[in-house]
Amino acid sequence: MTTTTEVLVPALPESVADATVLAWHKKPGDPVKKDENLVDLETDKVVLEVPAPADGHLTEVLIGEGETVTATTVLARIGAAAETAPSTPPAAASAPAVAATAPGGEPLLAPAARRLVKELDLNPADIAGSGKGGRIHKADVVAHLDQREAAAPAVDAETAARPLAAQAPSLSGEAGRPEQRVAMTRLRARVAERLVQAQQTAAILTTFNEVDMRPIMDLRDKYKESFEKTHGVRMGFMSFFVKAAVEALRRFPIMNASVDGSDIIYHGYYDIGIAVSSPRGLVVPILRNCDQLSMANIEQGITEFGLKAKEGSLSFEDLTGGTFSITNGGVFGSLLSTPILNPPQSAILGMHKIQERPMVVKGQILPRPMMYLALSYDHRIIDGRDAVQFLVTIKDMLEDPARLLLGV
Repeated sequence: MTTTTEVLVPALPESVADATVLAWHKKPGDPVKKDENLVDLETDKVVLEVPAPADGHLTEVLIGEGETVTATTVLARIGAAAETAPSTPPAAASAPAVAATAPGGEPLLAPAARRLVKELDLNPADIAGSGKGGRIHKADVVAHLDQREAAAPAVDAETAARPLAAQAPSLSGEAGRPEQRVAMTRLRARVAERLVQAQQTAAILTTFNEVDMRPIMDLRDKYKESFEKTHGVRMGFMSFFVKAAVEALRRFPIMNASVDGSDIIYHGYYDIGIAVSSPRGLVVPILRNCDQLSMANIEQGITEFGLKAKEGSLSFEDLTGGTFSITNGGVFGSLLSTPILNPPQSAILGMHKIQERPMVVKGQILPRPMMYLALSYDHRIIDGRDAVQFLVTIKDMLEDPARLLLGV
C-alpha cells in the first residue's frame, strides 16, 4: 500500500490573502526528514519556511517557484522512505535552489542569504557564517563579496573607461542609457500599498521639537557596562524613547487610539511598533505591553527583533497589531524627516541623528548633542494641541530621565 503525505501551505492570517513560492530546497527524488525546510513562501510581510511533515522522499512538486498559492494549497507530496522516487522531476522543480540544509553537509542559510547566494551563483561553502551553528546570514554573504572584491585585481583603465552598458550586460535600453526592470518584492509592494493608504485615508500632520540628549548620554555612559553585565544586553537609546512614549501615551490616550469607521477605539494597552531594517526592506515588529516591561526587557526585545529581521524569521504575530510606532532614521544619518503613519495607528514618533549644535544653556552658548523629534499624527481625531503637548512630554522625560522612574 502506497503511503503519501501532502505538503500544504500553512494557514495564513486574515490580513494575508496569498503567498508566492520563493525557493524550493529539495527536488523530486531527494530524501527529506521531518521538520526539514522544504520551501520558502514569500508573503507581503514575512518569508515563511514550510517544513516537511514526515520522513521520506519528495515524490512530486506541484507548485513551481514564482507561482501564487493560498492557504491549504497542496505544494508537494512525500512518499514513504522505502518507496522509489521518480527518476524524472517535473518541470516545476527543474530549477535547482540552494538548500537551507543541503545534502552533503552544506552550511545552513537564512532565507535572505539563500536567495542572494542563489542569485549570485555563490558557493555557500566559501562563506563563513556568523550565526548559531555556522548559519549564514545576508551580512555574511555581503562581507564575503567585499573580501572577494578587495582581493580582486584592480580594474585597468581600458575596462573602467567602457560604457556602463558594456560592464553591466543585464541592463538594456539605448546605447549609453541603460535601464533595468525588476519586479517589486511582495514586501515592497505591500509597503507601497500601505503608505498610499495612509496618505489617502488619514489627515496627516507633523509637529517637530528637539531634545537635548546630554542627560541620556551621561546616564548611559555611567551605567552601560554594569547594565550589560547584569542583563546581558546593551543599553541603547530606544528603551528610553519607548518608556517616554508609554508615559506620554498614558497622559494623552487619544494618541494611542485608532479610527474604525465612524468610531474611535481607545486602547488600554501599549503595543509599540519598532521600525527595523531588514534585507527585504523596512519592517515594524510589535513590542507588546511595553508598560509592563523593564528597560532591559525592551532592549532584549528590540535585539531579538533585529536578529529575526536579519534572518528573515519574523512571524506574522511579530508584525500584527500595534497602537503606536517609533522609527529611527538617525541610524542612516537622517537629520529631519516626516514619518508616515502605520495604519490603523494614529501617531508615529520619528527619531533622528544626534548632532552637536550651539545652544543657550543658563545664559551661556554651549555645544549640546541635540536630536530633532518628529511626531506625525492623524488630525481627524488628534488635535494639534494634544500632539504638541504629547511631544513636549517626551522631550521633558528624556531631558530629565528621573521622571521616567518617578512618573512625574
